Amino acid sequence: MIPGPGPFATARLDALPLRVGYADEMAAVLDDPALHAYTGGAPETPGELRARYERWAAGSPDPGVGWWNWVLRVRGESRLAGYVQATVHARDAEAEIAWVVGTRWQGQGYAKEAAVGLVAHLAGVREVRTVVAHIHPDHDASAAVAAAAGLVPTEEWCDGERRWERGGVG
Repeated sequence: MIPGPGPFATARLDALPLRVGYADEMAAVLDDPALHAYTGGAPETPGELRARYERWAAGSPDPGVGWWNWVLRVRGESRLAGYVQATVHARDAEAEIAWVVGTRWQGQGYAKEAAVGLVAHLAGVREVRTVVAHIHPDHDASAAVAAAAGLVPTEEWCDGERRWERGGVG
């Protein structure tokens, strides 16, 4: 069984393990259709997000897979601004990561800071040796974030997204 995620912090952000109680505030943070331009879908209502958070909090039905999710709190504002996540596959010693920062907080370096912090945090997890992300080929901002976190593009594709990878993490 993979242990749950612990909190971590960066210079301006606190990454707090996801709780269902964050759903209402996060629904407001994520309430912009532009956030779904590369991933599909649409903003979720607080109730829909609460249901998703309940599923995530229950954890993966596979004991060899950990669903780790954190909300990002901007310390100077004491409010949530986005989230990061890692799906940890113990068998492969791999973590697939993702990040989303609300529109209001974009362009301030929060996504980069969060992704770099997440990769550093995962470096201390014995179940993780490789970190990957899947990025839409037209999403230049996410590619820049991945590169800042030390990931490099590979020749592998999954569902129209390029696999980015960083080995030797843990």
